[in-house]
Amino acid sequence: MAGRGGSLRGREDRRLSFSLPFVGRGNYSGVMATDAESLPDPGRRRRAPRIRARLHELYFGHSAKSVRFRLTVITIDLVMIAFFIASPLLRDTPAFLFIDYTMAFILAVDLTARAYASERFGEWLKRPVTWIDLFVLVTLLFPFWLFNLAFLRVLRLWSLVHSEFFWRTIGRRYDETRWEDVVRASATLITFIFVVTGFVYTSFARTDGIDGYIDALYFTIATLTTTGFGDITLPGTWGRVISIVTMLTGITLFVRLAQALFRPYKVRFPCPTCGLQRHDVDAVHCKACGELLNIPNDDEH
Repeated sequence: MAGRGGSLRGREDRRLSFSLPFVGRGNYSGVMATDAESLPDPGRRRRAPRIRARLHELYFGHSAKSVRFRLTVITIDLVMIAFFIASPLLRDTPAFLFIDYTMAFILAVDLTARAYASERFGEWLKRPVTWIDLFVLVTLLFPFWLFNLAFLRVLRLWSLVHSEFFWRTIGRRYDETRWEDVVRASATLITFIFVVTGFVYTSFARTDGIDGYIDALYFTIATLTTTGFGDITLPGTWGRVISIVTMLTGITLFVRLAQALFRPYKVRFPCPTCGLQRHDVDAVHCKACGELLNIPNDDEH
């Protein structure tokens, strides 16, 4: 009887082992291991918010370490802009592609970090400066296919100076002052000069005296300042149209820069009633509606 009972238990154990392939005899470790592997890693879920918080602090924080980080990023941006301006002169050098793809890698990392650190990705993606940076990245990834559009890379100078990132770092003491208006107007003028220079170089090179990038820059400056010596002119109707647009836009940008330099400075403070943005430094009431203003002093910012 004992032998028959033992054989019956053995057959039952074998049937149990065949019916539960992941379970050993009296052992459920296989099922527990499978469930553990299917569960998400809690450490990974905890690390992601910490990385985002760290990046947000570096890009938007006010600590000394955050300011140093942003100064480094801005320095790299200025080096990148200098490379963009000199690209037509460096195109035929052996190191051009290496520098170009290095800049593309740096810009891609910077854009990825900014996107991940942004609290509202949708709003960040809708900003014009973001689209300018994405366009610059595409021209860096395809330097020869899009070389005729590479002159638009200098728009990054405009996007940098008009970004909150720049003024939160370098311009903290000059934000909302006359110097902010001067720097913005100067950056717009410089950007326009090099955009027109790049367009003239890529469209009219080796025609009517424009043999290189310096000739295109000379034509742009001469036309922009309306001196127009006449030694270099653009051919055809489109050439004249470009010259007219350059002169009119140049005069407008020069006037804007002169206004920022010489007009009486006014503080930016929105009137709670009519919304007027600019007021005299010592204004007590709004000139438009007479509302009482409580403009804070500079040391209260």
